[in-house]
Amino acid sequence: MAKKKKFRVEFRKNRTPRTRKTDWTRQFGEHGFQEQAPETEERISGRGEMNRHRTICTSATTPEMGNAEIPFDVFLDVDETVCRRGRVISVFGLASTVLDDDGTSYQCATRRILKTLSTDERNPVVAGDRVVFRPGENTQLKEGLIVRVEPRHGTISRAVRGRRQVIVSNVDQLLIVASVAEPRLKPNLIDRLLVAAEKGRVQPLICLNKIDLIEPASLEPLVGVYSRMGYPVLLVSAETGFGIDRFRRLVAGRENVVTGQSGVGKSSLLNAIDANLHLRVGTVSKENEKGRHTTTTARLLPIGCGGFVVDTPGMRSFELWDVIPEEVAGYYRDLRPYVSLCRFPDCTHTHEGHCAVKDAMTDGRLDERRYESYCSMRSGQMDE
Repeated sequence: MAKKKKFRVEFRKNRTPRTRKTDWTRQFGEHGFQEQAPETEERISGRGEMNRHRTICTSATTPEMGNAEIPFDVFLDVDETVCRRGRVISVFGLASTVLDDDGTSYQCATRRILKTLSTDERNPVVAGDRVVFRPGENTQLKEGLIVRVEPRHGTISRAVRGRRQVIVSNVDQLLIVASVAEPRLKPNLIDRLLVAAEKGRVQPLICLNKIDLIEPASLEPLVGVYSRMGYPVLLVSAETGFGIDRFRRLVAGRENVVTGQSGVGKSSLLNAIDANLHLRVGTVSKENEKGRHTTTTARLLPIGCGGFVVDTPGMRSFELWDVIPEEVAGYYRDLRPYVSLCRFPDCTHTHEGHCAVKDAMTDGRLDERRYESYCSMRSGQMDE
């Protein structure tokens, strides 16, 4: 039998009893204008903030971590003799679709302790998670309960209202899809997604879609900047099929996640590499050139050429999670060689003199747009 150890954890604030009295009308009806109702019983109150803590059992032996992370910093102890292992295909509301190792699909709820732990994460379970779940007693219904989330690697996260939203976990390649027209190209959004890939230890692949709408030669400066940094860039067209064969070879046999703003053609590209997916596609608004949300939740999809791909909802902005201003330069591959050459060790590379980064930009060794993107990201501005 596996050893257990006890661990003190904190739960969310909604577990704290209401401290402010809201039953004044009922008290007036019972006791009139008395300043204080007569004491009829003795009651021991809670311990305030302390009653949000609880001791739980965790496993004394954690798996080999490497670059992985334990969700919620707690590796719960479970009875694996009555549980099965699987992978989360999609999450919709409180229900998760889990595919077990035998290929059977289960509709699973999430253990209450995972939902009430006080963490920075918005969702306890996300698409791509490897989980341990307990099947229901009725084997015909194919239902279960997720009791533990296994260590994650290759996560793509963003900040939403001050909390961490893990978009997908356990992937090894990020497909950054951008359209060169309709909607317009947003290089600064690509830069933010590249930083998220660097932080999540995921290999990025930049896909510029809809090249049939412009002259491809006009993209040479942008493609050159990213290519010099070692980022692979693909020019594709889901409409004409240009570049689709190469795109299919690069995603085959890997676990991919597709991200990008709404309307860039993420679902159309996936349909192009595997016609059996039958993903819903939409059109771009003629008034504001913004895409309509056709994908509403992240889904893990097997593809015919091998591997998986996660289709995610479109986004119009991307706020980085857990990246402080002083760290931004370290995630820019083109700025990184010059950071240690500045005169001041705490140089922000924005206004100081004798700055090697600014000198490289002035001399043409550093792309001016990338430098402006760095300044914008460091200051915390969002690029709509």
